[in-house]
Amino acid sequence: MSSKRSDAPPNEAACAADQKLPLHELVLTGLQHVLVMYAGSVAVALIVGYALELPRSEISYLIMADLLCAGVGTLIQSLGVSMVGIRMPVVMGSSFVTVGPMVAMASGGQIGIAGIFGATFASGVFGLLLVPYFTRLLKFFPPLVTGTVITSIGLSLLPVGINWAGGGANAENFGAPIHLGLALFVLAVILLINRFGRGMWVNVSVLLGLGIGYIAAALLGQVDLAGLDGRNWMEVVTPLHFGMLEFPISGVLAMCIIMVVTLVESTGMFLALGEMVGKPVDRRRLSRGLYGDGAATLISGVFNGFPHTSFSQNIGLVGMTGVTSRYVTVVSGVILLLLSLFPKAAFVVASIPKPVLGGAGLVMFGMVAAAGLNILSKTDLSQRNNQLVIAVSLGCGMIPLAAPDFFTALPQWTTPIVHSGILLTSVAAVVTNRALNGRTDDIDAAAERAELESAAEDQAEATTPEHGSPGPR
Repeated sequence: MSSKRSDAPPNEAACAADQKLPLHELVLTGLQHVLVMYAGSVAVALIVGYALELPRSEISYLIMADLLCAGVGTLIQSLGVSMVGIRMPVVMGSSFVTVGPMVAMASGGQIGIAGIFGATFASGVFGLLLVPYFTRLLKFFPPLVTGTVITSIGLSLLPVGINWAGGGANAENFGAPIHLGLALFVLAVILLINRFGRGMWVNVSVLLGLGIGYIAAALLGQVDLAGLDGRNWMEVVTPLHFGMLEFPISGVLAMCIIMVVTLVESTGMFLALGEMVGKPVDRRRLSRGLYGDGAATLISGVFNGFPHTSFSQNIGLVGMTGVTSRYVTVVSGVILLLLSLFPKAAFVVASIPKPVLGGAGLVMFGMVAAAGLNILSKTDLSQRNNQLVIAVSLGCGMIPLAAPDFFTALPQWTTPIVHSGILLTSVAAVVTNRALNGRTDDIDAAAERAELESAAEDQAEATTPEHGSPGPR
């Protein structure tokens, strides 16, 4: 399959991200991405809506707005608009890192939903202003640091998949045999398809696993469609539905701190994705991707959404299936836009049981960690200093997972920083690598070569009206 990862030179492999697949395969793989990200994205709207004690009709509206903003953000990142959007297979969704501060705003009673959206808008503007300075940090991310961060992303995601497999962290019957059985069944289906399937079937193995798992769950009485009849057939999201934006200083400051965290996490995810698609991420590509994050968040503030970021579970799906075409996620963006118009369809997608998602999540999130280990395998692991960088960085990144209350004595404003395992790993990896290994000329030279390649690609894209070609299948 030409859409799969290969060992081709970077300038050849980069074409894989621009390749156009047959329409039926685009639709199936695009839908697969939507199913993978849906639960995680709409959960933010549900949690904030309940914290604000909104009526169910308004919470439903928040979900529709979230889908709209996710679709727009996904199209921006996948297609690219001028110098905004990384033009790789990226799916956007509401950042779960923002839940804590937004719930705190809602629970205090002094900041309403208009203030939350205003703080979201302001954080998007702040992110856009920060990007030119932020991308200068790329030189601090050689393969040793990049591989460690990507491994941390995968390890940080695994608890999410495990909780899903058990029925959801808050489920009363968490870990019930029927939940574990469904998760194991979906996992087995995906593995069997990858072992015995060929071509397109392998590319959509996660979609097939979710579909077959959904049918099995329905037969076992584990699918809840209560409330479907009360949903509208069609509804259009309008800007500023909850009133004009408000800009409370405390809320704006909190969300701007969150934006820094999400930019760090997005940097690691873009580097991981670049490795998967054979398209090295230099300062130009990174800035386009981070501008995409900022633009999506800014738009979300206007259209009743929350801060958006690139979803790491979808990057895991790219690694799992090997389908690297950005036009797949273009289709995902279109599907998200359509779901935002049809509440009934969105409700059905939301009814996928957590254990079914968990079976797929274990594979996808593990693949992210495997991608990081693959990068680390290409570094000199016999060097003690390199071993120390990996050990200290992953150890720091595991603190929020192993001991969630470890930092409770610190000031509250540090919460979004110290509870991000990815951020802790990134900072620890950069600091320990610089302290133990110093600055290496080969890394800087490689960065310069990547800059020149990206500049040439930018010029080619500017003079070519249509990117990519169908190519042989």
